[in-house]
Amino acid sequence: MRYYNPFMRNIRISYILSALCCVLSCGVHARESIDILLEHPVTSSANITLLVRDLHSGDVIDSYRSTNVAPPASVMKLLPTATALETLGADYRFSTYIEFSGRLSDGVLHGDLYVRGTGDPTLGSQKVGDRNLLTRWVKAIREAGIREITGSVIADLSYFDADAVNPGWIWEDIGNYYAPGVYALSYMDNTMNVVLRSGAVGSIAEVQYTVPEVPGVKFDNHIRCTNITHDGAFVHGAAYSYTRYLTGSVPSNQGSFGVQGDLPNPGLLLVQHLSRRLEDSGIKIGAEPSYLAEADGKSRTLLYTWQSPTLREIIFETNIHSNNLYAESLFRTFGARYTTPCTIHNSADFERDFWIRRGVDIRSARIVDGCGLAPQDALSAETLVQLLTYMYRSSNRDAFYASLPVSGQSGTLRSLLPGTELDGRVHAKSGTIAATKNFAGYIELPDGQVWVFAVMVSFGNGKAKQIQKVIGDYLLDLYRTKGQQQHQPSLAD
Repeated sequence: MRYYNPFMRNIRISYILSALCCVLSCGVHARESIDILLEHPVTSSANITLLVRDLHSGDVIDSYRSTNVAPPASVMKLLPTATALETLGADYRFSTYIEFSGRLSDGVLHGDLYVRGTGDPTLGSQKVGDRNLLTRWVKAIREAGIREITGSVIADLSYFDADAVNPGWIWEDIGNYYAPGVYALSYMDNTMNVVLRSGAVGSIAEVQYTVPEVPGVKFDNHIRCTNITHDGAFVHGAAYSYTRYLTGSVPSNQGSFGVQGDLPNPGLLLVQHLSRRLEDSGIKIGAEPSYLAEADGKSRTLLYTWQSPTLREIIFETNIHSNNLYAESLFRTFGARYTTPCTIHNSADFERDFWIRRGVDIRSARIVDGCGLAPQDALSAETLVQLLTYMYRSSNRDAFYASLPVSGQSGTLRSLLPGTELDGRVHAKSGTIAATKNFAGYIELPDGQVWVFAVMVSFGNGKAKQIQKVIGDYLLDLYRTKGQQQHQPSLAD
């Protein structure tokens, strides 16, 4: 006689009902958060690499092809900002030196006055720093007793090599305001505003003037006035060249219309402005301002040292507003740890070696620049998560963490997840290029736990804004399912 157990029968019935409900509600398998990315038409055919890890326990919350590399775009800025903090410290300041050659006698400088740069991106910047620096420099020069300079005022750019424009950048970017050349002496964000007059449909927009005025600059202008409603103009040009090519289109019949491009030689413009200010103050100068790409070997005497804002402030601007010039200037200075003049190649080698020695697996990465403009740049989600984990435990954590935009609230993350449970909980760097959107940073959970994550989606079937919406949906679903589930109290608590 077979023994009948009603309790076991109830368990079997319960199991069957649960399985049936799962099939009806989820299909053949329970839906995972990653399916949002893998099945959405905008991202289903994209190259995706992602990793989400509990920072404290090290447990993997979610992962997909996490060791595969992808173009990081501006997420690349995490590398130079973290490297700068770890090597220089949050209170580091760049120095710019005013020196002279020859001899100073009875108020007459029988020689030249030099402004020697070491990579400070904030000189005359509209973003960070003292906009009255020339007033302070003139005061310092006068207080040194100089009333006449028989030579000239010279910009010394020799701290960096002559590759002001990264060879990995593409023509579409070079010369535009977001891709200025990088020099040992930066000035006014290395950017000029080209003011055009927009006319009738089909006409060529007329170049009126530039702000600042750039002596000697010439424009090969092909910007047409059309029926578009946005700025579709581009500025192209090589470093040190005073010819700028203007292409694309602007809205018609709009009167004055500004298009931003880079300065051909910001260091030279700096000493031109300084010379004018010195002459206005009564100091005679014997020759026109000039610049040196390589040191001239003359013996010099230090007259005055100008210091930048702190690295903490510079990195805040770099990450919050995704400032390419600031990121690239930081990156270029690393090469000086090997030799001067600094080179792009040495900067990349230093950055790679530095993180390998600290246990961050960066062997698969391709480091071409510091800001992420180079399409050859490549990072994996695994590398980024390891870097972010290291920085969270670093003595420089506060400065690094504060530099990251916050979801729904600040910087480039203002439009990410506003009004949701993750509003204000994601601290991350974003990266955007055509058909690509990336995020890497930290997610704060309500109970104090932290996830460190990187989500990189490249070559999607849509615009970056559409890809961001899908990534936001993914992060929100992961937070609702695994975040709240992971940290709910158990029955035994």
